[in-house]
Amino acid sequence: MEDLKDVYLSPLPESPYVKPFRFNYTQNGKEKTWDLLEVHDSVAIIVFNVTRRVMIFVKQFRPAIYYNSIKPEDRKASKIDTNKYPASLGVALEICAGIIDKNLPIEEIAKEEVLEECGYNVELSNLEKVIAYRSGVGVQGALQTMFYCEVTDDMKTEQGGGVDDEIIEVIEKTIPEVEEMLRSQDILSSPPSCLFALMWFIHNKADKFRKTFDRTCGECKKSNK
Repeated sequence: MEDLKDVYLSPLPESPYVKPFRFNYTQNGKEKTWDLLEVHDSVAIIVFNVTRRVMIFVKQFRPAIYYNSIKPEDRKASKIDTNKYPASLGVALEICAGIIDKNLPIEEIAKEEVLEECGYNVELSNLEKVIAYRSGVGVQGALQTMFYCEVTDDMKTEQGGGVDDEIIEVIEKTIPEVEEMLRSQDILSSPPSCLFALMWFIHNKADKFRKTFDRTCGECKKSNK
């Protein structure tokens, strides 16, 4: 993932993923313009392994994060100095997600993404819709639909890591580690949708996984772990 070289910038040719255009309009009698990007809608899935009580993340290199880590004056070079700017600057920690580029119900696409990226084969009934919202409202406003699913170790049928030329590493974090991440004062290389998803999980789901069954007294008690 961090074996990065031959980095350079070039004009954007015709793209199946991003289409830039100018939006022209008149508002309150004044002519205005706004530059926009047409992109695919997407799904995002919060995946929690109930066997080991860990949140499943994906880690991957994101060129947009890497680019914005480069000083403006160094972007003008014919090639980016990857010794000065190592690939680690562009590695993001995210929840499972993917674009909607197939004529399938969004639940089917979410199921595919969980299998391809994380390796878990979930049933459609395992997917709980959390919320749908507009992302990147400054330049795109695409629709993203978020789901939640609980998985077990037995449901891990594939390695995960993406398809084709994707390079994705599956990362696991405990609930305390997730909470520590959300308290961090550092700059996080995670999108707002991921942070919202983690806050939603902590608020709505985490408490039932903090409990352990005490066989001695037959009661549920709070775990100190």
